[in-house]
Amino acid sequence: MYSEPLTRAIEEAEAVVAAAPHIENEADLLEGMQYLAQGVAACVHGAFHFDKDHPFLLSGTGPFTKMGLDNPDTLYFGARVDGAHEYVVTGRRGTTCDISFQVLGGGEYTDDNVPASTVAFDDRELTVDDDGRFEVRFGPGEPGPGYYRLPPGKAQLVIREVFDDWSARRSTFAIARADTAGTPPPALTEELLRKRYAAAGKQLVNRVRTWLQFPKWFYDPLPVNTLTAPRLTPGGLATQYSSVGHYELGDHEALVITVPRGDAPYLGFQLGSLWYISLDYIHHQTSLNGSQAQVDPDGMIRIVVAEKDPGVVNWIETLGHRRGYLQFRWQRTARELTAKDGPTAQVVPVSEVASHLPHYEDNRIDNDARRARIAERQRLIGERMVG
Repeated sequence: MYSEPLTRAIEEAEAVVAAAPHIENEADLLEGMQYLAQGVAACVHGAFHFDKDHPFLLSGTGPFTKMGLDNPDTLYFGARVDGAHEYVVTGRRGTTCDISFQVLGGGEYTDDNVPASTVAFDDRELTVDDDGRFEVRFGPGEPGPGYYRLPPGKAQLVIREVFDDWSARRSTFAIARADTAGTPPPALTEELLRKRYAAAGKQLVNRVRTWLQFPKWFYDPLPVNTLTAPRLTPGGLATQYSSVGHYELGDHEALVITVPRGDAPYLGFQLGSLWYISLDYIHHQTSLNGSQAQVDPDGMIRIVVAEKDPGVVNWIETLGHRRGYLQFRWQRTARELTAKDGPTAQVVPVSEVASHLPHYEDNRIDNDARRARIAERQRLIGERMVG
């Protein structure tokens, strides 16, 4: 059977998920099995449609194919490239907050390898015409304006488009290999089909193992219910800082996080499950960014992470996850961020949240307004991310 390598890999990946040490109850297991199904969809899509000779920019991460603590504010696009050839990326700039470009060499993310970032820049380096159009090239030639050198061998080109305002207009992107543009790929062969099924299976097992291991390096060793000072994001992303941590809260506890809104064009906060994926950000407020969060008169954003609704605008829902990951991101920064730009956190009883919010009366929200906020999230996700 053509699909045998894939079906064997699904069984192997399912066993890895079922044995995950953080599983405490049926809800954890069911969440893991849904995560596995999303991984199957993403890996089949990638293995059968990534082609470094006739490339397209595909999304391997989204609201229904989550991995790697995906950012609810970001659209992700990627393509496989070969350092021996030249690739042309064209597009039209939308009104979103930030676009970053990155080339990863040295193989895939695995549970014992983080690939090297060989190119990283944001759209401030692009030349954009009056119609919003741009062109940038990647290849083996000498670097220069609008031209970036690829590492030898196979690599990944990743484009991230970040929304501060979820109603902003998306950009468009396309990629072509310069010497194959306008030509068709070879006809499908049995050998190629078998290779793609095998590749999908290998990617699936690697995907599950990698993202279970990744937080063990960067999050789990930190003291619980704390956040690091802002630091350049590991992996070489241009002008992105992050602050990370992990939480553990009882049903009647809350984590009150205070952070300056600051001057970064993009500031985002989210929770992640122990599967190292975002929580449901469509139907619940499990993330907030600089446009969505309420900013107090003193310029501070005060976020309340809790299972029970404390009745404030900046409530972040844990959705039954008594443990999970905390993530801040700042992007398009123009200066070095320091600890003063970062968050502080304090565990308090939910019943005492009001006394820890100096502007509590301004922070309050009723059920109708909360429902309207969620309805707006659902609408905007449908308009910008689905389809």
